[in-house]
Amino acid sequence: MADVWRRTRPPTLSAAVAGDAELLCRARPLIEDGVRDRVSVVEIDNGLERGAHFGSSGDASFEVGSITKAMTGMLFADAIDRGEIAERTRIDELFPVRGSGVAAVTLGDLAGHRSGLPRLSPRKRDALGAAIALAARRDPYRADLTALLAQARAAAPGPPGRMAYSNLGGALLGQALSVAAGIGYAGLLTERLLTPLGMIDTYLPVTRNGIRPGALTGYDRRGRPTGPWTMNAAAPAGGVRSTPADMARFARAVLDGAAPGMSALAPRWDADGDGRIGYGWLTNRVGDRVVTWHNGATGGFASMLGLDRDRRRAVLVLSNTAAPVDGAAVALLLGPISPR
Repeated sequence: MADVWRRTRPPTLSAAVAGDAELLCRARPLIEDGVRDRVSVVEIDNGLERGAHFGSSGDASFEVGSITKAMTGMLFADAIDRGEIAERTRIDELFPVRGSGVAAVTLGDLAGHRSGLPRLSPRKRDALGAAIALAARRDPYRADLTALLAQARAAAPGPPGRMAYSNLGGALLGQALSVAAGIGYAGLLTERLLTPLGMIDTYLPVTRNGIRPGALTGYDRRGRPTGPWTMNAAAPAGGVRSTPADMARFARAVLDGAAPGMSALAPRWDADGDGRIGYGWLTNRVGDRVVTWHNGATGGFASMLGLDRDRRRAVLVLSNTAAPVDGAAVALLLGPISPR
């Protein structure tokens, strides 16, 4: 690790490649510019899967960032199906927040980013601590559940009903689901989503001590190595680590309609621009195509999962640098493919 942190030159896209030759050729021009290191691309087309790995492999462990929110949304839909909670369940039914502005916020508001909550904690000391952590290229999400609830009680939500992306809201949703189920979020995620889908290499470390051996080092947009983001109580908003192979399992299950909580993908409310949002999942129309998606970004990783459910296609891009990969994923999802 010490040698990694002494590295001064930004990484470039790895020349060590593996996987489908045709997909490697299509993907390379979309990802080779800018600060890159290791990138994995997975394409699923009507059940057929291809992978393209640049310095990576199917079992390399990436931070997937806010794709975690899509998983949390599916856990929410699943909990509704189980009768544990409802879309209109209020936060104060699960947490001691009565008398605060957040008390009447519903779980549906949280799932659709319509709660009026700010993106991050409104408290100045939290903002200062996060700024210091980011400057040091460390995880800015340090709050445990007690501190997370203090942040929520300090918030003064704006009027509900308009989408405003909130990591604080995503964290609260996941923790609320944990309370309703009587199990910690990491265990809930494993029991109800990961294990049923066979995603044995996907996990939520919560703290640095929970990170498994072999996890990749991430790099920021300038190519500087960053510390891992495990996010503590905010982990339901972005703390999952996974592999290309496991995320391909996830994508296939969603395309097949076999994953728990599938109703989370249904568009329910207006989102940014011409988009729509369900429980965490976003939907946009691109020409005559409908793309269902979620992306992710941490201090040293970027991810994107895009689905064309009508054509049973999916594209996943995982990178261990913080440069966005959204455009590459959408271009591959919507672009022509070569027959096998």
